[in-house]
Amino acid sequence: MIDLICVGSARGALREASSDYEGRLARACRFRLREVREERLEHTTPAEALERERRRIEPLLAGARVVALDSLGRQLASEELAAFVREREELPPQHTAFVIGGPRGLAPALLATCDLRLSLGAPTLPHQLARVVLLEQLYRAFTIIRGEPYHL
Repeated sequence: MIDLICVGSARGALREASSDYEGRLARACRFRLREVREERLEHTTPAEALERERRRIEPLLAGARVVALDSLGRQLASEELAAFVREREELPPQHTAFVIGGPRGLAPALLATCDLRLSLGAPTLPHQLARVVLLEQLYRAFTIIRGEPYHL
């Protein structure tokens, strides 16, 4: 089971691209997309906003190994991500949750407890674009695992 937990939702062309890869991924594995509301900064500080988002995310992580997207995290080539996903799918609990924060990232308390902090590369991507890139990379990982031609 692969969960993708996102703060906020994609809009416009990024929503269309996200939907396309969500459909592809759902055909490749047990997949679920879960969105949590992005906290607005009108009456709160950025730290408080991150904490409120963390409290919305954490109940969705029960029983899963957690991979948090973080610009300072580990970068994996497509083949390395495929090996990582294959290992997680073969060993209990066979449930991995990938978490993408909003424009402020993720709360330090959540990052401190995740199993892996994953970076999609040196540049910091807008969270909606990171969502599409991660979905594509997860789909690519499953084509690598199954030996399908998409990744060649």
